[in-house]
Amino acid sequence: MDVAEQALSSVRALVRGPAHRPLRRKPLALVQRALPTAILIASAIALAVVNPTGHYSLILAVVPLLAAANHGVHGTAVIGALTVTAYVLLRNQVSEDATDVWLIKLAFIVVTAAVGMLLAQARARERLLVHSQDLALVLQRGLLPQDLPRTSAVEVCHRYVPADTRAGVGGDWFDVIQLPGARVALVIGDVTGHGIHAAAMMGRLRTAVHTLADLDLAPDELLSRMDDLVIRLGAGEQEGELGATCLYLVYDPVSRRCTVAGAGHTPPAFVRPDSGVEFPELPEHPPLGVGGTAFESVEFTLPEGTIIALYTDGLLDLRHHHADAALDRLAAMLAPDQGPLTGTPLDRTGQAGTALIKTPLIGTPPIKTPLAEICNRVCAGQHATADDDVALLLARTRAVSGNRVASWELPADPRSAAEARAAVGRQLSAWGLEDKVFPTELAVSELVTNAVRHASAPITLRLIRDRALICEVSDGSRTTPHLHHAQLLDEGGRGLYLVSQIADRWGTRYTETGKTIWVEQALPVPLPTAAIEDTLLAATPC
Repeated sequence: MDVAEQALSSVRALVRGPAHRPLRRKPLALVQRALPTAILIASAIALAVVNPTGHYSLILAVVPLLAAANHGVHGTAVIGALTVTAYVLLRNQVSEDATDVWLIKLAFIVVTAAVGMLLAQARARERLLVHSQDLALVLQRGLLPQDLPRTSAVEVCHRYVPADTRAGVGGDWFDVIQLPGARVALVIGDVTGHGIHAAAMMGRLRTAVHTLADLDLAPDELLSRMDDLVIRLGAGEQEGELGATCLYLVYDPVSRRCTVAGAGHTPPAFVRPDSGVEFPELPEHPPLGVGGTAFESVEFTLPEGTIIALYTDGLLDLRHHHADAALDRLAAMLAPDQGPLTGTPLDRTGQAGTALIKTPLIGTPPIKTPLAEICNRVCAGQHATADDDVALLLARTRAVSGNRVASWELPADPRSAAEARAAVGRQLSAWGLEDKVFPTELAVSELVTNAVRHASAPITLRLIRDRALICEVSDGSRTTPHLHHAQLLDEGGRGLYLVSQIADRWGTRYTETGKTIWVEQALPVPLPTAAIEDTLLAATPC
C-alpha cells in the first residue's frame, strides 16, 4: 500500500502541473509571450503612419510564426486572424499595388498564419507526448521497489535503464521478497507494450506476485495463478491483448537450493565462484496470458557465493544481436577475462534429469567484486539509443552455517511434545537465547501436539537462528490449520491462538511431502556476522 500511495502522489503532482502552482513567471517569459502582439501592433501603426513603399507590408507575415513559438493553438489562431485582418484593413494605407499583387501578398499572409497554426499544434502534441512520457516514467518509478530488503540469504543490487524511445517506458520490473524460513524470492518480469498502460499493468502484476508469495506457493504454482490473473485482466483491456513474461526464483540458504520457474522469460545466469558463468536451460513455457500452460519448476544446488543474474530481454538487445552472441556478450560483462571451465556444472535436482548448461565464457570470476561494480559494467555496455527498457537484478548467495540450524525427527507419539520442549530449551541455551526459551517451548509444544493428534508422520522440528528465531514443525499431512477464537467454556481450540500471540509472524507452507507450520520471533540484537554484513553493505551502497 505504501508503494501504491507513493506512486499515486508522484503522479498527482505531475498531473497537476504548472496550473496548480503559484503563478511565478519570469520577466523574460512575459516578454516572449507579449512579443507577437507587440510586433503586430507596432507593424500596423507603422504601416498606417509611415505609408511605406514596396513590400514592407509583408513584415506582418512574421507575426503568426512568432505567435506559434510563444503561444498555444488558440492564441496563435487569434493572433493569426488579427494579422490577416490588419493587412486587409491597411489595404488603402500602403502604396497601391495591382490587385493581383495585393492578392498574392494576402495569400502569403494567410499561408503564414496557417503555418503558424500547424506549428502551434505540433508544439502542443509534443508537449502532450513529453508529459505522457514523464507521467509513465514517474508512475513506473513509483511502482518499482525503492529499497530492496536486506536479507541474510542474498546480497542484492539492481539497475533499471528506461528505453530511449518516443513510445515511452516499458513494463520491466523486478522485486526481492522475503519468505519464511530465511528464504528469499527473486522476481523479474516484462509487460508487453510501452507507456502509462504498461507501467500501470506492471504495478498490478507486482502487487499480485507479492500477494501470492505471501501464500508461500511453489514457483510453478505461483506462475499458474499469475497466468489465470493475466487472462482475466486481459479480458477487459481495450488496448489489445495483454501479455507478460516472468521469472520466479526461490533460494533457501539452509539447503542452498534454488528453485526456478519461468514464463516466456530469459533464463537466469549463475556466476559460480569456482568455475564461471552458466545459463541453465529451463523448460520452455509461453508468456503469461496464453492459458492452459502446465508450468514446471527446476531445482539447482548453488555453492555459497554464486551470483544470480536476472535480466530482461532489453539487456540482450536481440533486435541487433543473435541470441548466442548476446549471451556471450553478457557472460563477458558478468565475468570478464575468464579462462576455460574448471569444475562441474551446477547440480540439478528437477524432474527432467541432467541439466543442460550453456557456458559461453567461463572461468573463475572474482567473488569479491562488488555487485554495484558488476551492475555498472553490464549496463555500461548498452546502446545509448536502446529501444527497450533494461532491468538487471544481481544477487550473491549466502549460506546459513550448520551451527545456526538444529533439527530433530520426532515420532508420532504424545511424549514427543515433552522431548521437543527439552531439545528446544537446550539448543536455545547453547545459543545464548535464554529469554526465548519459554515462549518457544510453548509454541513448539502446541505445534508438535497438533501434529501428533491431527497429522501423520514424519514429524520434524527445526530451529533456525537468523535475523529472527525461526521455529518450524513439519508433518506428512496437507490439512490446513485454522485459527479459532475459543469460547470461555471450550476445552480446546486455543493452540494456534497462543502461537499467534507469542510469534511476530506465523504461517503455513506446503511441501511435496506435507506441510510446515513456521513461527518467527524477532531477536533484539542481530547476529555478529549479520551486523558486519550490514555495515559493509551500508558502506558500499548499490
